[in-house]
Amino acid sequence: MKTILFAWLVILALPVNAQVTKVSLQASGLTCSMCSKAVKIALDEVAFVEKVMVDIKNQQYNISFKENAAIDLDALGKAVEDAGFSVAGLSVTAIVDQQKLNKDEHIKISEQYFHFLNAAGMEIGDTVRFKVVDKKFVSAKEFKKYSGLTKMSCVQTGKTSSCCTSEAVPAEARIFHAIL
Repeated sequence: MKTILFAWLVILALPVNAQVTKVSLQASGLTCSMCSKAVKIALDEVAFVEKVMVDIKNQQYNISFKENAAIDLDALGKAVEDAGFSVAGLSVTAIVDQQKLNKDEHIKISEQYFHFLNAAGMEIGDTVRFKVVDKKFVSAKEFKKYSGLTKMSCVQTGKTSSCCTSEAVPAEARIFHAIL
């Protein structure tokens, strides 16, 4: 009995891989239902997307993913752009291990690196929802506002810079910038 209890405690103590579970994407430039449908079709064709639910009232696409699929947020943005529109907002829901975020720290979620711009000292864990604020995912005005929250150069390029290499983030890795 003690062996079984110990085994369960060990299993429960193992770290859970941080995983993006769903995203909500807002598209801009939509003028009619055909526009909305074109974006939905483009998102449905992305290899790792399982389901796209359209919220017409909010011009929002709620996207879920295939199990164990490698998720690429840039691919979602490219699909919207290829349909002739742009991304006005991207909110991500992810399951993460309990942790305290330090200022300008980069964390890995679903094989992607995220730099939280406004989370110094915040505790996150279980299910967390955040907004991606990179150039291709917000307006120019919003990007200027959020990029001012850090002096790190990766916010401008979206790629690993000398500011990020000390955190064991691979060279030339894509860094997504986010706010909680």
